[in-house]
Amino acid sequence: MIVKSAEFICSNTQISKLPPPVKAEYAFIGRSNVGKSSLINMLTAKKGLAKTSQTPGKTQLINHFYINESWYIVDLPGYGYARASKTNKANWSKFIHTYLDKRESLQCVMVLIDSRLEPQKIDLEFCNWLGEKGLSFVLIFTKADKQSSVKTDQNIAKFKKALQVTFEEVPHYFVTSSETQLGREEILAFIDTINKDFVIPHFEPRD
Repeated sequence: MIVKSAEFICSNTQISKLPPPVKAEYAFIGRSNVGKSSLINMLTAKKGLAKTSQTPGKTQLINHFYINESWYIVDLPGYGYARASKTNKANWSKFIHTYLDKRESLQCVMVLIDSRLEPQKIDLEFCNWLGEKGLSFVLIFTKADKQSSVKTDQNIAKFKKALQVTFEEVPHYFVTSSETQLGREEILAFIDTINKDFVIPHFEPRD
């Protein structure tokens, strides 16, 4: 897939104000500071499309980016940032989970995992929640350029092993680097394949 256009459409904290669910959507989510904005900018080849923040946990909105005037990348708030208040965490959690569970046009959840780390409990718990809800998801291991490929492979193997405790089959995964563009073509080809089979879902128009 060639990305010819990528534009920011809207930011929301309310599910009711999202664009009509008539285009395929791919939700990108991960722990704070996993490199999500950098990955989105790399995939779209548009530096600065998704704002990178020096403050983990800064993205607290659902951001829609319209790609090739045909599908959306949806940038979701990072999870697991320690400094957020309990009330804020609960509110973010609720609207993230509502979006993921109820959004009619959501095709796949792209779960970003820092390839430099051993399996993190919060990542595994989130994957298990997606599994319990029957939501389609893939794993995107980020920052692979920051260490040797051997170390990356070891951490991926550990993560897959941890998932096998609760999953019969480990989801598809990609290894990426926003610096070297590793994984870009593979992810875009994966999305392109799903887009070809996308059918506009039935949904109840919102007031």
